[in-house]
Amino acid sequence: MTSSPLGRQHDVAGTDSARHLAPPHRARGIKVPELTLVFWIIKILTTGMGETASDWLARTIDPVIAVLGALLALSGLLAAQLRATRYRPWLYWATVAMVSVFGTMAADVLHVVIGIPYVASTIGFAVAVAAVLLLWHRVEGTLDIHSIVTVRRECFYWTTVCATFALGTAAGDLTATGFGLGYLASGILFAVVFAVPVIAHRWWGLGAVPAFWVAYVLTRPLGASFADWIAVPPARGGLDLGTGAISLVLLVAIATAVAVHARQNRLARRG
Repeated sequence: MTSSPLGRQHDVAGTDSARHLAPPHRARGIKVPELTLVFWIIKILTTGMGETASDWLARTIDPVIAVLGALLALSGLLAAQLRATRYRPWLYWATVAMVSVFGTMAADVLHVVIGIPYVASTIGFAVAVAAVLLLWHRVEGTLDIHSIVTVRRECFYWTTVCATFALGTAAGDLTATGFGLGYLASGILFAVVFAVPVIAHRWWGLGAVPAFWVAYVLTRPLGASFADWIAVPPARGGLDLGTGAISLVLLVAIATAVAVHARQNRLARRG
């Protein structure tokens, strides 16, 4: 399969070789997927599903039970992911999907329950993402996700992923609700902005690692904005197809895409 423009990462600091510096007794197989077009499709689908599923759960059952249940499910999946010795497509993407659901809930709790403005939460999560990435690079010497061959690097990776989902949720809510753009306009805005790091990497010399992480953050508000637009009532600027129905459709789409990806992964491993 042809890789996306961000398909191969080389660290901007020239320390990509750091992947080989892990102690042998701690080194493991790379446990993240190749950055192909399928990767980005599944990633965007999970962002939309996480947004609508979170809203549906919060309205269907007690919000406290929904948050605690999501946290428990995420903890179990992360534990299984960290114990795995190689990349397992179904486990990896189930973990990403659960991060999406819980990340949405976490961002919503800060605004709806605690009352923190979207501007403040967006800035706060942006600082958190930057801090984790800086610490990761300082400790490991690389942010290339395909250098993740130790438990410590994988912990840095999943911490960053959780923070990026929360940041993307807050940023999407900020543009759609805080700035009054609405969900459709926000989705279009983030689609345009998403193209910037791809173009900058391909034609303007932006390093693959920073381009990847910028694009990764932007997939969250991109997918969530369009999912909200399709799901929410016209009074909120949507098509009113329902959060439950859209969550189910997106879940089926994710499962189908992961099944295709898993088959490709098996064939590639067999040579």
